[in-house]
Amino acid sequence: MSLPPPHPRSHLHTRTVVYRGYLREDGLWDIEGELTDAKTYDLQRTERGHMPAGTPVHGMSIRVTVDDHMTIREIVTSMDHTPFNECQQGHEPMQRMIGATMGPGWRQAIERALGNSKGCTHLREMLFNMATAAYQTIPGYRHHMRRAAGLPDAELDKPPYHVGRCIAWDVDGPVVQRHYPKFVGWQPLKRKN
Repeated sequence: MSLPPPHPRSHLHTRTVVYRGYLREDGLWDIEGELTDAKTYDLQRTERGHMPAGTPVHGMSIRVTVDDHMTIREIVTSMDHTPFNECQQGHEPMQRMIGATMGPGWRQAIERALGNSKGCTHLREMLFNMATAAYQTIPGYRHHMRRAAGLPDAELDKPPYHVGRCIAWDVDGPVVQRHYPKFVGWQPLKRKN
């Protein structure tokens, strides 16, 4: 992807975040995330001493195991590189996410369980986006397998979650017109109080 040429500058920091989705043999799904922060210059830290350029300041991983409904069944974390020993206290609070579902209210569930000083900021940041990785993994693979088996697309009574949540997937836009014409202009039913 090309950005316009930048002004003269010096590269100082790199954050790398990677997500991977897996189908397990037992029918559950593993979504894994890795985050690494590294500086391009040597650091001298009170807690870790001399850190040559490229040494991870943060090096953390999460594996979330979900079912077909994207409900968390298991969660494990690794923090091989942290700025403080106390950061290791961030493992245990992650267990509060077991039973949460990646879908509507996901960010709020994370904030309730892990917000502020109840959890690790970096694990929490990774967890937010794991729902997107799960959504890219699970429904997409199911769709692929239906097509490979020669089965028709599932009949929907409401639009998929992503419709209406992105400029390209605007319910009044051309992408919805092409892919989900029955949901053009769709609005959810309002509940009566």
